[in-house]
Amino acid sequence: MGDASYEICPASAPFFGFMGVSAALVFANIGAAYGTAKSGVGISSMGVMNPQLVMRNIIPVVMAGVLGIYGLIVAVIIQGSIEAPQNGYSIYSLYTGFAHLAAGLCCGLSGMAAGMAIGIVGDAGVRAVGQQEKLFVGMILILIFAEALGLYGLIVALILSQNSFSCEAGN
Repeated sequence: MGDASYEICPASAPFFGFMGVSAALVFANIGAAYGTAKSGVGISSMGVMNPQLVMRNIIPVVMAGVLGIYGLIVAVIIQGSIEAPQNGYSIYSLYTGFAHLAAGLCCGLSGMAAGMAIGIVGDAGVRAVGQQEKLFVGMILILIFAEALGLYGLIVALILSQNSFSCEAGN
């Protein structure tokens, strides 16, 4: 393998792909956990005064959980694209590794931001709906826009994950 091939496809290149897998899953799940916990606190608080509204106001928790699924989808797609070395030569390029890292960070960080937004809106929103039920539609609209942030990250991550360049083993 020539020096140029080694520069393009070093043995360390898969590290970046695996970091993309980790970033997608970990950061998206941090957002999902925060959104679930923060919204859950609001639901519990609201449920003390208005227990009949608990099931109706569970929507922020479900929306936060979906963010974790976004991270899982991207992590599985990236992991399936990481190629093991063949005959002692890496065929997984730095270009592909960096694209997979970018995809993982894009999905993970977007999911974390969306989870924070869903948690804050969910907490305040369900408490407000507990006092005035007419605020329910407004809360749902705000939650939809917060969830869209995670969806944007998923879409861009899927596009980024399709970028690849393979080296030929032994050349």
